[in-house]
Amino acid sequence: MQSSQTERRLLAGPASRLAELRRALRIFAELLRGFRALHFAGPCVTVFGSARFPEGHPHYELAREMGRRIGRMGFTVMTGGGPGIMEAANRGARDVGACSIGCNIALPLEQVPNPYLDRFIEFEHFFVRKLMLVKYSYAFLALPGGFGTLDEVFEVATLIQTRKIEGFPCVLMGLEYWAPLREFIEKQMTAAGTISRADAAQILFTDDPELAMRWIAERTEALLAAHRPPRPLRLLGEKGMAPR
Repeated sequence: MQSSQTERRLLAGPASRLAELRRALRIFAELLRGFRALHFAGPCVTVFGSARFPEGHPHYELAREMGRRIGRMGFTVMTGGGPGIMEAANRGARDVGACSIGCNIALPLEQVPNPYLDRFIEFEHFFVRKLMLVKYSYAFLALPGGFGTLDEVFEVATLIQTRKIEGFPCVLMGLEYWAPLREFIEKQMTAAGTISRADAAQILFTDDPELAMRWIAERTEALLAAHRPPRPLRLLGEKGMAPR
């Protein structure tokens, strides 16, 4: 609850100069903690999706299968660290011995980290958490979800459109669920001219794991080949990532 109150106060308008300075320093400390925790995460694929789908649900099982495939490709699987789709993707990574990371957000109704994580980091501010989910990832996969998932998908789509991130693939799986959104993007938005057809083409809608992985592989092959993982410095108390 304390974390929720902290963010509400931040978003409630101007405060005293001293209070704003203190907040800025706390945000900087949170950023630094995230950077230190994830510096050795390796190239990641971030998986977005609802916390509300239980084991056995088709969306859960698809997320688990995609976690396996992403892990076999050599990526770390990164999620919000909670249950549902997030748990399934992290579980899939664990199935194949790949690294698995969760970046949680502190909320009034606490979200318990799922048991398939090699590293779990909790953040107070949504914008800091979203930065971490994007900063270390070469590709993004979204399965059905609610407001939070939509927020994350459109954040990524905007970054790709504006070339803040360069050509990273974004895949949405669950065709029936995403059908209205797909029509809105590919027909209404492009027809109105609010986005270009090239912008719409940056997002792949599919239920085919093979097609999704080819889309990701084709667009990340050069990035993976060029990746040189940093070495931990004992002097700074750094530890590399290793799957359990």
